[in-house]
Amino acid sequence: MTIRAPPPAPGPVRWLNNQPYLLLSLTSLFWAGNIVLARYVAGHVPPMTLSCVRWIGAFLMLLPFAWPHLKQDWPAMRARLPLMVGLSATGFAFNNAISYWALQYTEALNALLIQSSGPLFVALWSLLLYGIRLSLAQFAGITISLAGVLTILLRGDLAALVNIQFNRGDVMFAGAVLSFGLYSALITRRPRIHPLSLICFTIGCGALLLLPFSVWEFSNGVRLKPDALTLTTVIYVMIFPSTLAYLFFNRGIALIGPNRASPFLHLVPVFGSAMAILLLGEQPRLFHLTGYLLVLAGVVIASRPASAAV
Repeated sequence: MTIRAPPPAPGPVRWLNNQPYLLLSLTSLFWAGNIVLARYVAGHVPPMTLSCVRWIGAFLMLLPFAWPHLKQDWPAMRARLPLMVGLSATGFAFNNAISYWALQYTEALNALLIQSSGPLFVALWSLLLYGIRLSLAQFAGITISLAGVLTILLRGDLAALVNIQFNRGDVMFAGAVLSFGLYSALITRRPRIHPLSLICFTIGCGALLLLPFSVWEFSNGVRLKPDALTLTTVIYVMIFPSTLAYLFFNRGIALIGPNRASPFLHLVPVFGSAMAILLLGEQPRLFHLTGYLLVLAGVVIASRPASAAV
């Protein structure tokens, strides 16, 4: 199933709209920045309120462009309303809020490590819901890229894996990744609607689902601080990991399917470690290069057209 193509767009936009590998790579870049930033502002920005404000802002930015399509596509969305609400809950409300909440209690390293299991959860949900099995190439690619992720996160010392301490934040973040795996599987059964209709409805519904929890935070005195850090954080999460990343991710899945798209999630910790090198002054090491090459090899193997399973 493919999403109905949008009206003719400018040349560069049309070109980008048909580049699944670039779209999915940019998605991972934006989500890596989201994890790094969310950990940096933990304790400063309330997680439920940030999640709700994130989706409200993204919804308001998209609504003027999506409104004509929403009116046209409403009958199709209403006919599949339980699915549309399910997409909103798993991909936007629960997944996002729990991941921000989890980062109040765990380190970015643990979160990136858990995030690397994302393709396995996508494969699990695809198998449970639709009986879709990974091809041998997809399984090999996921395994190779996971080895690259572990090489980076464990700094080339696999023995360090036994010393990682998991806490309640890790369990919560794993729940968020499990939820996003379900979203990635469910999105393949979306109705035939315009991409802007899909993302605008699911973002708006996700914001409504989060609103009671944001009100609960506010009533308990946990509120956004009106300062530059809060403003920068809100602007970034509204534009990049929210609006652009989900548009790109949904389009990438529409073009190549969830099992071929999911290995690109392994690029999230790769980009995260690269950001630590560039922004936090960490020194590049041999294990970074080794890990990057393994991830790249795994993504290429798993995303080949011949290995498509959907």
